Amino acid sequence: MDANPPRIVSLRVGLPRELGTAGAADPMERPWTSAIHKEPVRGPLWLSLTGLAGDGQADLRVHGGPEKAVLAYPLSHYDFWRERLAHDDLAAGAFGENWTLSGGDESTVCIGDVLRVGGARVQVSQPRQPCWKPARRWRRKELPALLQQTGRTGWYVRVLEEGPVAEGDAVELLERPFPAFTVAFANHAMHDHAPEAAALLADCPLLTPGWRESLRRRAQGTRGDDQRRLVGPNGDA
Repeated sequence: MDANPPRIVSLRVGLPRELGTAGAADPMERPWTSAIHKEPVRGPLWLSLTGLAGDGQADLRVHGGPEKAVLAYPLSHYDFWRERLAHDDLAAGAFGENWTLSGGDESTVCIGDVLRVGGARVQVSQPRQPCWKPARRWRRKELPALLQQTGRTGWYVRVLEEGPVAEGDAVELLERPFPAFTVAFANHAMHDHAPEAAALLADCPLLTPGWRESLRRRAQGTRGDDQRRLVGPNGDA
């Protein structure tokens, strides 16, 4: 066990909000609904099987639920994004995450990792697949594609044991059943035209069912419509 485990440096929750301006000519300014604007809470907050108390999602078809109860993102990525996007105000919570973590990233966190966080026990379930909404928040249409291409996606966890969590809680690794299946490997298998990697990861029983199904299609040479997810209505005329 790591003597200096990562910690939650920012704990955030938020509910869906109506944003944008009706009748705007620019698609990036038009009305949209999102819970990407999350507010910091020192806690403790109760973490249930479906997420943190006070948290919500605008589109439950693709966000939230038991398999994606909490979104985690590394604090270490923020220096990169501040420079890449020339946004000095990018800070914890900028990508709509619930937990901003002081350590660990996609190259060191693995699918299936079991973690003790405060009074809860959770398991890494899948990488985040960025959608078009971070682009709206930061007025950068290319941002979702950059999140995906750079592999700086963050990851979701499912809840194995409910309990309270708070800012400052350690994220302690309890079990690592699939050390070869890092979040970075999962992103590679999904997004880099890598059928062999996709076929291998599709057999991981601790990966979310949706990802396993998508990977099986990719292993057979069939890809989904990434542009629809990454651009969405931001590309409307």
